[in-house]
Amino acid sequence: MGALLEKLKPMSPGQEEMLKALTSDEYEIVGLFGPTGSGKSLFSVLYGIDAVLEGKYRRLIISRPVVDVVTGKELTAQELGPQYYEIASAYLRDILAGFIEWGEVEKLIRDGKIIFADTHYLRGRTFDDSIIFLDDSQNIPPESSVEILMRIGRNSKFIIAGDPVFQKPHGVERDGATVMREVLLGEENAKVVDLGLKDIVRPGARRGIRLLIEMRMRNRPLNEVEKKVIEAARIYAPDSDVITVVEFIDAKKQFEITAEHVPDALVIVKEGYLGRLVGRGGERIQKIEQDTELRLRAVELTLDFTNIIRAVHPVSWIYKHIVDVDFQGPYLAVKVRSDEFGAFVGQRGFHVKFIDAVFRKLLGVGVRAYEVTEEEEAGRRRRRR
Repeated sequence: MGALLEKLKPMSPGQEEMLKALTSDEYEIVGLFGPTGSGKSLFSVLYGIDAVLEGKYRRLIISRPVVDVVTGKELTAQELGPQYYEIASAYLRDILAGFIEWGEVEKLIRDGKIIFADTHYLRGRTFDDSIIFLDDSQNIPPESSVEILMRIGRNSKFIIAGDPVFQKPHGVERDGATVMREVLLGEENAKVVDLGLKDIVRPGARRGIRLLIEMRMRNRPLNEVEKKVIEAARIYAPDSDVITVVEFIDAKKQFEITAEHVPDALVIVKEGYLGRLVGRGGERIQKIEQDTELRLRAVELTLDFTNIIRAVHPVSWIYKHIVDVDFQGPYLAVKVRSDEFGAFVGQRGFHVKFIDAVFRKLLGVGVRAYEVTEEEEAGRRRRRR
């Protein structure tokens, strides 16, 4: 491990896996997928500079799309002119602050050992003895990611990082990060590392992700039933901060959910406001239910999505057997103890399909269920220590 990476201490199991994948000679391609603040760019750039300084590779090529936050359009180096390299330099300076003197980095840039490359101009080129780092891959078309992958030459390593959930372009179902993750899962000499909310270590990033999720929920279009619940909440619980309402009456019918405790709709409120919506004796939410003729349940928005699953799953006690809920690639992964996995999934998979439908409507994110054995659970606990 190089001098720069030695300054880094992985702070989560996901970061440990990421470090092993980057430093392993076994993989020619490493895909890092997860939310901002989980260390994807930092680990990749420090590894790349270390490898160049040690002479393992001749140069580090950094490619990152520059996107106009207002229009969502990707801007090219030709359009931006010198500003493109100013933006790229600022990005690198922010990442490397506290790890290496900027003067040393500038010398590597002048010597051609660190190169900024516009994603639009990587086509038709072949890179030997190089590390190619493609960051923010969710912002480029999947075809461009694959084309860059084809440019790997002799003694080269390709690192691709992206966020297929929180930072992907609005309304795009198949972004570059999502597609490349799928491609690499079956690729020889490639390693995919999925990072989740538990891997976010950058100060402020967890709060930023929570606010981003809240903004998505507040901005989601409501149907007439959901609007009716919102209006009733404004009348009977005017001091409650309702973020959104998601109803799933049709999904209950489709997946034959008949358990009486499963509500018709879920009310999401800001953290700390649940009591104001429900009322001291539950009288407020009862009036909302009477007014809308719906069975309702309410939860506070946190980054632990177990509470939402608990509120709507057809098996009321199943939450006790959920080991972990976190993002894994473009999905929300729910890990359940093997002895109760069948109860979570349900006959014909209807329970998990129902949960999937709720989350797709609420967040635009699908749900996948994974079975966890006792040995795996014990291993997870040891790693957390």
